[in-house]
Amino acid sequence: MDAPTLNTARLVLRRLRADEADAIALFAVLSDPEVMIWWSSGPHESLAETREYLARNAADEQDWLCWAITVGDDVALGWVILMDRRPGVGEIGYILHRDQWGSGIAREAVSRVIAYGFDDLGFRRIFADTDPENVGSIALLERLGFQYEGRLRDEWETHIGVRDSLIYGLLRDEWNARTGERC
Repeated sequence: MDAPTLNTARLVLRRLRADEADAIALFAVLSDPEVMIWWSSGPHESLAETREYLARNAADEQDWLCWAITVGDDVALGWVILMDRRPGVGEIGYILHRDQWGSGIAREAVSRVIAYGFDDLGFRRIFADTDPENVGSIALLERLGFQYEGRLRDEWETHIGVRDSLIYGLLRDEWNARTGERC
């Protein structure tokens, strides 16, 4: 699927590319052990590993949309992914360079993609899956209006072991009530 360019006050969310510029920029994110602790795979060991990972995530034939987060200079600081899980339901995920944590960039980028999912794709529900110890992601989801829905025990086998997963969900009507918008 081809992710359209989305804009916010500060950001340009553009299609993730499997090119050298995105690989170099995102290797800084994907090789950082602190950023990758809660990711489904461990820190990347080489630029070649990041190139291969981006090629899979930026491919046309996948069933998800993946946006690079940029501040207008076209350098990828991270990404937001929106997966079509079943009719009317999407799953959102995100990662951001550690130097940008606390800047509001993740909130702005994820908010824009949520709006796109509800307004343009017609989702009725968007959910996120996060590790119980990922306090930063949990805080972001709660600030955006996501509700805790449940815990899946021993859900993921990751580079740090078998982990539980917390599911947070957001309904279109809840989003519209928070943002004052209508789909």
